[in-house]
Amino acid sequence: MTKRVAVIGAGPSGLAQLRAFQSAAQKGAEIPEVVCFEKQANWGGLWNYTWRTGVDEHGEPVHGSMYRYLWSNGPKEGLEFADYSFEEHFGKQIASYPPRAVMVDYIEGRVLKAGVRDWIRFNSVIRWIEEDAETGMFTVTVHDMEKDSVYREVFDHVIIATGHFSSPNVPEYPGFDTYHGRIVHAHDFRDAREFTGKDVLLVGASYSAEDIGSQCWKYGAKTVTTSYRSAPMGFHWPDNWEEKPALVRVEGKTAFFKDGTSREVDAIILCTGYRHYFPFLPDDLRLKTKNRLAAADLYKGVIYVHNPKLFYLGMQDQWFTFNMFDAQAWYVRDIIMGRIEVPADRQVLMADVSEREAREEASDDVKYAIRYQGDYIKELLADTDYPSFDVDGACAAFFEWKKHKSIDIMGFRNNCYQSVITGTMAPVHHTPWKDALDDSMEAYLAN
Repeated sequence: MTKRVAVIGAGPSGLAQLRAFQSAAQKGAEIPEVVCFEKQANWGGLWNYTWRTGVDEHGEPVHGSMYRYLWSNGPKEGLEFADYSFEEHFGKQIASYPPRAVMVDYIEGRVLKAGVRDWIRFNSVIRWIEEDAETGMFTVTVHDMEKDSVYREVFDHVIIATGHFSSPNVPEYPGFDTYHGRIVHAHDFRDAREFTGKDVLLVGASYSAEDIGSQCWKYGAKTVTTSYRSAPMGFHWPDNWEEKPALVRVEGKTAFFKDGTSREVDAIILCTGYRHYFPFLPDDLRLKTKNRLAAADLYKGVIYVHNPKLFYLGMQDQWFTFNMFDAQAWYVRDIIMGRIEVPADRQVLMADVSEREAREEASDDVKYAIRYQGDYIKELLADTDYPSFDVDGACAAFFEWKKHKSIDIMGFRNNCYQSVITGTMAPVHHTPWKDALDDSMEAYLAN
C-alpha cells in the first residue's frame, strides 16, 4: 500500500519538500502520495505580501510578516537553488540583493517547472494532528476555508514546514496602555511610508530592527532610534539614527531608557522576535525550541526524536535558507523512501541533538556560526542526490556580506558576488539601494 505524506505549509521549506519528491519521481522512483496543506490562497509562505494585519479574510491569524519595499538582506548567492539558478530563471545574471517581487518570481519558477501545484490544497488550515497509538498513523484534521468544511485524513508521515517567523513575541512595557502614538510589532509592519516625517523607536537590536529601521530611514522618517537589551548593533548609522540602551517605560509620547535619557517618539515598532508556535499539535508531537542553530529535539536537525515519523523543516536560526531547506527536504524524503535509516535507539537520537548543541555553544563568533550551518548542509548533502554546490563559497559570500555591512550599513546592498552555482559574477545594480524607491520586478530588472 502506498504511503501517504502530509506536508504542512507551502512556503520555501514546504515547496522544497515537494520538489524533493518530484525529483525522485522524475528519476523513475516510486514515491509516496504527497498532500500539502497551505492556509494561504497561494504558495510562497512569508514571501507573500498582504496589506492585512491581525486576521485574514477567513478570520484566521495572518501568517505573513512581509512588508512592502523589502529587499533581500543577504546576498542571493548564499541561498541559490543548486538545481535552479537565477540565470536559468531570468535568462541572465542579476544583481545580488533582489527585492521581494523578484524573489517570489524565482521561488515560483522552480515549482512551476516541477509541476507540483496540484499537490497543494490551498486555503486549508490545520486544526489538529494526532497519532493513533495502535496503528502509528497520523490523523490530520483540516478546515477547508473556502467550503467552510472540516474533514480528517490519515497519513503515515507528517512534515511540519510552517516556519517560525509568523507568531510574534510581544513584550509589555509600563505605559504602553496609555501611549499617545502607534505601537506595532514587526509582524504587522507593512509600509515604511506610514512613518515618513515621524520620530520612530524600534525595540530590538537584531535583523528585523536593522532592516525595518533602514526602511523607515529610506522612506523619510524624521529620526530612527533603536533600543537594545545587551549590546548595540554598532553600525555607522546615518546622522538621524541613534542607538539607546533598553527601553524602560513610556509616558505620553516620551520613551525612557535604561541610561536615564528619554526622547519623544511618534511610533514604536517592536522588533522583538517570534515564537515557534504549533497550536495544531499535542504536547507529545509539538516541537519546543528556541531560535538557535541546533534546534532542540531534532535528530539531524529534522527528525523529531520523540516520534521519528514526524519531521520539521527550517526550524533553525538561519544564515542559509533555500538551499538548507533543500538539503533537509532531500534528507527527509530519503528517510521516508527507505534510502536512509534512522537509528531505533532513542538515546542515539538524543546524543546527536546534544552534540549539535554543544558544538553550537563552543563559540559565539559570527564566522563560526556561518561555517557551522554550512557544515550542517554538507553533512546532509553527503547522503542524498541533491546537486552538490560550493557551500564554502556560499559561506565566503556571507563573510563578505558581513564585512560590507560593517563598512556601510546603508550601502551594503550595492555590492555584488559570484554565483556558487554558475560561477558568474553578479552585475552591480543600476541604482543604489537608498535611491531605488520602486521595488517592482520590472524596475529591478531594467537595464
